[in-house]
Amino acid sequence: MRDIIYNTAEEYAIRYTTPTDNLLQEIEKYTYQNHPHANMLSGPLQGKLLEMISKMIKPERVLEIGTFMGYSAICLAKGLTPTGELHTIEIRQEDANIARNFFSKSLYTKQIFLHEGNALDIIPTLNETWDLIFIDADKVNYINYYDLTLPLLKKEGFIIADNVLFHGEVLEEKITGKNAKAIHSFNEHLKKDNRIQHVLVTVRDGLMLIQKK
Repeated sequence: MRDIIYNTAEEYAIRYTTPTDNLLQEIEKYTYQNHPHANMLSGPLQGKLLEMISKMIKPERVLEIGTFMGYSAICLAKGLTPTGELHTIEIRQEDANIARNFFSKSLYTKQIFLHEGNALDIIPTLNETWDLIFIDADKVNYINYYDLTLPLLKKEGFIIADNVLFHGEVLEEKITGKNAKAIHSFNEHLKKDNRIQHVLVTVRDGLMLIQKK
């Protein structure tokens, strides 16, 4: 595993990025104090990037696969139209309950809909077409999530996939970890798909921005 985050640069970037609001700071503090996998949180730099992308797109419908503590959902909800909705899916009940509590404190509480369970089962039941999709769930299913949702994405809509550098493991000459192999396969899968254009952004653990042609 490589250390792909240059901490000094990350700290400098956060210092010169608009601070997050009080609720996001509360979620961040709670997560780092209480959750064993706090490193999964998007955090202030990536969160602000997600917020600004959403505000540029002004989506009517957003799908998030992997809610965790609700941090990224709130960031993405900031760009919703007044009648827009964000649907987020979380398989872990404990995390879903915590996220639901934070959503209740948000300005977007009436626009965020949390679904508990397996995303591959839930997505077909939503009967929506999406302007923006954020994939940040179990890595072994990234290709399945992508293949399931791309047909449901509006023309010129966007998918954002997190952790596409997977802690630097995809950069190794021989990729050995199960999750790293899955992410590398996902990246290769996108490279061969002529229905999209995409760019890998080296923020934190890597964000893949995908636009449907």
